[in-house]
Amino acid sequence: MDDLYRDHILDHYKRPRNFGELDPHDLAGSEHNPLCGDELAVQIRVKDGLIEDLRFQGQGCAISQAAASIASEELKGMELSAAGTLGADWMLELLGIPISATRRKCALLGLKVVRGAVSGDHDWPSGSL
Repeated sequence: MDDLYRDHILDHYKRPRNFGELDPHDLAGSEHNPLCGDELAVQIRVKDGLIEDLRFQGQGCAISQAAASIASEELKGMELSAAGTLGADWMLELLGIPISATRRKCALLGLKVVRGAVSGDHDWPSGSL
């Protein structure tokens, strides 16, 4: 089963969904992971309290980029207020494979950027990932 999830992650890394710029957009955010050099930015368009569309851009390891791609598909159509409160478990469950402590920041970078853009909370998660 892990092989299926690994293939899924590699597919999203090689062919990311919702990659690029979104113009016009209502919300934007960016973050980087200084430990491994991952960089990620997101642009979000909102309509009637829902995420109508979003795009992400960045560079980094397969986990950070695939996680952003996978999350982008799930976030479209979600209530903005719900997206701003999603937790680490949501993202890790979407990935479907065990993520080591050293790769956790990579896996959660996309969610951190989205939460920051939506809620203004750029410190999530507090402390170490």
